[in-house]
Amino acid sequence: MKYNIALGIVCLSLLSLLVSCDKDDPISPSEPTTPSTTEEKLDAALESVISEMEMPGFSLAIVKDGTLSFQQSFGFANLEQEIPYSNQTTQAIGSISKTFIGAAVVKAIESGYFTLDTEINDLLPFEINNPKAPGTNIKVKDLVTHTSGLLDNRDIYDAAYYIVPGENINTPGAQLMINLLDVEQRSGTPLEAFLKAYYVPGGMLYSNDNFASAQAGQVYNYSNIASSLAAYIVEVATGQAFDAYVKDQVFTPLGMDHTSYISGDQSATLYFDKSTPLPIYSNDSYPDGFVHTSNEDMTKYLLEMMRGATGNNPVLFSETTYDLLFTPLLADGIVPNVIGKNHGIFWTRNDASISHDGSDPGLNTVLQFFEDGETGFFLLTNMDSSTDENEEQFVKAFLKIIEAISDFISAN
Repeated sequence: MKYNIALGIVCLSLLSLLVSCDKDDPISPSEPTTPSTTEEKLDAALESVISEMEMPGFSLAIVKDGTLSFQQSFGFANLEQEIPYSNQTTQAIGSISKTFIGAAVVKAIESGYFTLDTEINDLLPFEINNPKAPGTNIKVKDLVTHTSGLLDNRDIYDAAYYIVPGENINTPGAQLMINLLDVEQRSGTPLEAFLKAYYVPGGMLYSNDNFASAQAGQVYNYSNIASSLAAYIVEVATGQAFDAYVKDQVFTPLGMDHTSYISGDQSATLYFDKSTPLPIYSNDSYPDGFVHTSNEDMTKYLLEMMRGATGNNPVLFSETTYDLLFTPLLADGIVPNVIGKNHGIFWTRNDASISHDGSDPGLNTVLQFFEDGETGFFLLTNMDSSTDENEEQFVKAFLKIIEAISDFISAN
């Protein structure tokens, strides 16, 4: 689940646009009307993304003035069968899934299982030691801020993807994944076995390249596998499988009834391009990117996170726990190699905005809101950006969507 630098830059552009809007200064009748000042014009602008761009389908939710003001879907969940993308269509959301790890971590802290300063080797059934930084003690805090010194070994992480059994592997999309990423069709490896093989000497996936030459807490390195290690720590500490814990503590209380860590009956087909559908796939490091959800369910999550950020009667956690979730944690002198000034617990902080995005073969997602609880949006797409050409096409479509969102939010 890569971090999309181009996408981050565009999100910051949205931040600048929205912060510059003065909601108390109504638009003068003499001013020219922007392309999407009403819901109808917003619809038209978003429909043009489907007709003019390479995006197969997408769902969008917009919160304006603290209220859900727009929730629509466009294009197709499946082009071949002409199945429309709907607000109930589900798909994986990539690295936005890490925010659910964050939710599980703070719930476990709230319940007294550990703290951010607990050393991970005090919780794990096996020890993890960085061979390039002997004596360093990795804490939970280091995992949730990507400063643990634990790295993604790209070759190993790519091989952790797998095409689920029963999928046709003779299609062009399946062959693309097999040939480019060395993906196999197989069952998944249990999370504990995968992490132990990756981090413990003698493991089949162990390598010095899995570690940075830095003490824990000193250098920012975005890591998918270390994020899933944080999920596994929740699993060990609570005695409950991670996916079941998140369901009990997050999905069910919010009424996210069609959200899980596996592909569902209403899943969108993911596309490398409009003529190349991809097979259903997953990853052994599943917590870091494989929450499968819909626009309808994620809107509930977005609104809850906005309530939590403002202390406006949140459902999941206490106000103190929400402060823990969103408060920037990185020490002075640590410069993130991603867009954004700081990190809460898996949330990127930049001035007044709180966000995360996600990207995987055949999908791109964005979740962003402002700490004042007034404005936010969620975008779910089955469009790829895994190559330079596809990323260029996606950014063009995304810029058009962002412009429409900005116009809609800015209008009175």
